[in-house]
Amino acid sequence: MSTAQEAGTYPALVQDLVDRGLLDARWRRAWEAVPRSQFIPSDVWRQLPDRCEPVAGMDDWLALVNSDEPVVTQLDDGAEGGPGVATSSNSMPSMVARMLGLLGIEDGHRVLEIGTGTGHVAALLSERLGDDRVHSVELDPVLAQQAAKAIAGCGYRPHLHVGDGAEPIPGMSPVDRLIATCALRYIPHMLLRQVRPGGVIVAPLARDFWSGALVQLHVQEDGTAVGPFCGSAMYMPMRAHRPVHHEIEGTGRPRAAGLDPARILDLGFALYAGARLPDVRVTGHETADGARVWVSSVTGAGVMAATGEEVLQYGPGVLWEEIEQAWREYEALGRPDAEQFGLTVTHRGQQTWLRDQHAVIEPART
Repeated sequence: MSTAQEAGTYPALVQDLVDRGLLDARWRRAWEAVPRSQFIPSDVWRQLPDRCEPVAGMDDWLALVNSDEPVVTQLDDGAEGGPGVATSSNSMPSMVARMLGLLGIEDGHRVLEIGTGTGHVAALLSERLGDDRVHSVELDPVLAQQAAKAIAGCGYRPHLHVGDGAEPIPGMSPVDRLIATCALRYIPHMLLRQVRPGGVIVAPLARDFWSGALVQLHVQEDGTAVGPFCGSAMYMPMRAHRPVHHEIEGTGRPRAAGLDPARILDLGFALYAGARLPDVRVTGHETADGARVWVSSVTGAGVMAATGEEVLQYGPGVLWEEIEQAWREYEALGRPDAEQFGLTVTHRGQQTWLRDQHAVIEPART
């Protein structure tokens, strides 16, 4: 890439982040000093709704890298001949900037990143805080090696580790801030022990009922953590936290359309229903008329529903009626948006609450 090409594209991306209120002056200087392009390999893919499309040619590569889009950098965990599922990426710049802002970083802070990926975030943190105050861990040794090379090529030397980000890093004292750049099904309590009391954890979560939400947790003196959800966040899952697929068999039983499936894809409702109906998994997408969703449960029950069409239920029970009951409850609560929900994490697990950390949403199933 020529200097002229970079000068005409990357600064425009940074300015866009500034204009959207995502970068303060200190973070702007960090982003300007750490071009995204230095961390993106030549072979990348664009994520489409149904597949990953190879990016061919320098012009297309440059346009993608310097846009506010994620850049897929690995398929199928690096194995050849796979189905072409994205397993690593350089995240959407606006989401990265938002997460770094939620950390509330101050001079002198020490930060741990879970999921080094391409190394771009570790380099940004190193520019902002200094190499010695940044730790980053990556499970995939090939990705870790590539990231280390890219980070060193930009002149940074943070503490890079290869291993499971859910496990403690030997010899590392508790940090002030922790950021996860991969989606977690739950917050491992071990992560809380790596952050000092008063510290902050920012992480994307991906539960069975909903595809992605950002949480900002504040670590307490007793070793628990409490904090709000902060909108949606689509990240690839940590390998050990990938979704569990439920096997559904049998013939569908039709019933009249009731609740519009598009309601299920609203993050506020999904957070509520996910707490009320644990072990129920939802996948779906918007359509021209509304949405089409597939719902499954560990019980073997399943549902296929589309806006304006009959609902097909599979297996035991009446899963769609359970979801409709959760919607009625959600309506009675005033249809709260996602930012009114929060999370508490203890050594016993995690609980979702609404508006007040003591107002825990209890599962409907026992």
